Amino acid sequence: MPRIPDAELERIKATVDLAAIVRSRGVELKKHGSRDLIGPCPFHEDKSASFVVTPSKRLFHCMGCGLAGNVIQFVERFDGVSFRHAFELLASGSGFAAPAERRTCSTVPKLEAPIDFAADDAALLRQIVDYYHERLINAATGAPARDYLAKRGLNDDATLKRLRIGFADRSLGLRLPHKNRAAGADIRARLERLGIYRDTGHEHLNGCLIVPIFDDKGNVTELYGRRLDDGGKSGIKHLYLPGPHVGIFNLAALDHAEVILCEALLDALTFITAGFANVTTIYGTEGFTAELLAALKRKKVQRVKLAYDADDAGERAATRDAERLRSVGIEVHRVKFPWGMDANEYARKVSPASQSLRLLVNGAVWLCGAAVSAAAQTAVETTAPHSKNELSSSPITPAPSSLAASLVAKEKAAESPSALPPSSTPQAPCLTEAGDFHMLTLDGREYRLAGLAKNSGVETLKLTLRLRISEHLHSDQIDLCKDLDRRRFIERAAEECGLTPEALKRDLGRVLLVCEQWQEQSLRSLAEPATPQAAELTPAQREAALGLLRSPDLLTQLDAAMELCGLVGERSNGRAAYLAAVSRKLSKPLAVIVQSTSAAGKSTLMDAVLAFFPEEERIKYSAMTGQSLYYLGDANLKHKILAIVEEEGAEKASYALKLLQSEGELTIASTGKDPNTGRMETQEYHVEGPVMIFLTTTTIDIDDEL
Repeated sequence: MPRIPDAELERIKATVDLAAIVRSRGVELKKHGSRDLIGPCPFHEDKSASFVVTPSKRLFHCMGCGLAGNVIQFVERFDGVSFRHAFELLASGSGFAAPAERRTCSTVPKLEAPIDFAADDAALLRQIVDYYHERLINAATGAPARDYLAKRGLNDDATLKRLRIGFADRSLGLRLPHKNRAAGADIRARLERLGIYRDTGHEHLNGCLIVPIFDDKGNVTELYGRRLDDGGKSGIKHLYLPGPHVGIFNLAALDHAEVILCEALLDALTFITAGFANVTTIYGTEGFTAELLAALKRKKVQRVKLAYDADDAGERAATRDAERLRSVGIEVHRVKFPWGMDANEYARKVSPASQSLRLLVNGAVWLCGAAVSAAAQTAVETTAPHSKNELSSSPITPAPSSLAASLVAKEKAAESPSALPPSSTPQAPCLTEAGDFHMLTLDGREYRLAGLAKNSGVETLKLTLRLRISEHLHSDQIDLCKDLDRRRFIERAAEECGLTPEALKRDLGRVLLVCEQWQEQSLRSLAEPATPQAAELTPAQREAALGLLRSPDLLTQLDAAMELCGLVGERSNGRAAYLAAVSRKLSKPLAVIVQSTSAAGKSTLMDAVLAFFPEEERIKYSAMTGQSLYYLGDANLKHKILAIVEEEGAEKASYALKLLQSEGELTIASTGKDPNTGRMETQEYHVEGPVMIFLTTTTIDIDDEL
C-alpha cells in the first residue's frame, strides 16, 4: 500500500482541532490548568475525569487506561476504522461527523462513495477512472505517484488531465460498504467481475500509476497499472485488467499518415509529453494485437515507426511486427535508441526530449524486408488477442525521407529485355567508393555517381549520374531531390538503354534512398567527430602508475623520461609545462605560452609534454578561427589541454581564449535554421570549461590579458 507522505500526516495533526473532534464524539471537556482540557475517558468504563487533551501539543492521554495519541489515532480508535481510513476522514473534512454508534470495527463507510451503484458497467469503469485521476491530481493523495512521474520526466499536468492518468492509492475500498452488507456484496462483486477487485477482496491495481485506454465512444476498454515500488516482493511491475487486451491507446494517433508505435505505455506517454501526437503502443513485446493491425489498415496509415526498446526482446519484436505491418501494405521504419535504452530513458538522458526524440524519429531506419508469404499474411490476419502476461544499441542510422521511401515502396518491379529482372522487393543497395566516384549496382544495372560528396546540406542532391547496361550508356546532371530532374533522366535513359520507365522509377527511388543515407551519415559524422576512448589499464599497469606517483623522486624520473623523448637541456621548461598540463583537472588551471625564435624547439617541447598525457585528454590545433571555439560542444574541452602550435594562428580566437581562461566557459547566441520548419531561429552554443591552454609564439610582445 502506498505510504501516506509524512508532510500530509503532519499537516492533518497541525490543522485539525483535536478538542473539537473529541467533543463531536460526545465527550465533555472542561478547562484544567492553564494548558489542558479534561473529561471522562471514552475508552474505558471508569467515567472519572481522567481523559486529558493538550491542544498546544495536539495530543490526548488517559491517566486511567493509559491510552494516548494524536487526532488521527483518536478517530481510528473511537470510530473503529483503519489508520488510513481515519486519515481520509480528516483530510476530506468528514472527521467532525460523529458515528451513529461506536463500533469496534465499523462496516459502514464514512466517506462518500465515488461511484454510482446503479450505473451500468461502462459508466462504472469511467467513474473508477475519474476517481483514480482525482487521487493523482489531489496534492495530498497523489504525491507518491507525482514523484514517480517526475522521476520519469512525465509530470506534465495538461497531458495527465487529457489522458486521465490516475493513481490507485488503496482508498477506494474505504468508500465502499463491506461485504457483510447487501450493497457492499453487490458492488464489490461487480467490480470483481470488471477486474477492479480480485477474488481475494484486494484492489487489483493497488499502488499503481493508472493509464486508462478508451474506445472512440469514450468507454474504458483497458486499464494499465505500473507499480511504483517496481513490483515489491512479487517483482511484477506491469498489470492489466484480466482477460484479453482490448482497445488502442491514444486512438486519435491513427488519424495521422505516420504513426510512432511504442513497446510500452510509459514510452508512448514519453513521446506525448514531448509534443508528439501520433503515438500509440502495443502491450509489451508479445502484445501486438489483431485489433491494432486491423485499425492501422482501416485508417489507411502509410508509415509506422517502431520505437521499441533497444534490446534483444525489442529487436525480435520489431522484426516480427515489421513483417505483420508490411503484410497489409504499411511502410515500416525502426527508431534506433542506444543499445539497452528505451524511449523514456533516452528522453531523460538526452534533453530536451522534444528535440532528441524528434531527431531519432526523423532518422529512423527503413525496414524494407522480404515479401511476406500468403501463409504468413493469413497467420497475421487471424492472430488471436494476446493474454495479459507481465511485460517482459545499435548505431543510429539515418532513414530515407518519405519521398525516397514512397518512390521505392509504390513502384512495382518491371522486367526489362536488356536487364536482369528486378527483385520483387527492394533490398538495401550497397554504395561503394571508386576513386572520385561512388558506384551502385542494382540488378545488373551499374550507376556511377560523381559529385555526391560536394553536397554540403540535405536540401539538394546534385550529382552527375551515369547508367550503364552492357554497351548502353546514359549520363546526365541531376538533382535527385527534384521531381522534374528525375522524370527527365527516366525518360532519356529509357530511350537510350531500352529499359521500361517503371524499372527506372524504381531504380531512382533506391538511388535516392542510398544517397540520402550516405549524405546524412556523412553530415552526422562531421557534426559528431569521434572521441578517443580512454585506455583501460591492467591491474599491474595501474599499480605501476600509482607507484610512480608516490615516488619521492618523481620529477627526476620525469626529467629522464623527457630526455628519452628527445627533450634535452630543457629541464626547467619541461617541468613547468608538465605541471601546468597536470593542472587541467583543477577548477582554475594554469596556462603556458612558450616564447622563442623560430626553429628554437618550441614545438618539440610542446609535443614532448603532450606525449605524456592520454590522447583523449588533449586537443591540438595549428590555428583557430574567431568563432571555432564556440562550436566545440558542451563538454569537449572540459578539464582538457587545448594546445595551439602558433599563437599567431589563433589571433582571431584570442578574445574567446581570454574568456575561456578567465570565465571557465563560453556562450554565444547565433542564428540558424530550424531543421523541422526551415525558419531562422536564435540558437545558443555553450562550451564548458575549465581548460588548460598551451600556446607557442615567436612574437616579442605578448597580449598581457592572454
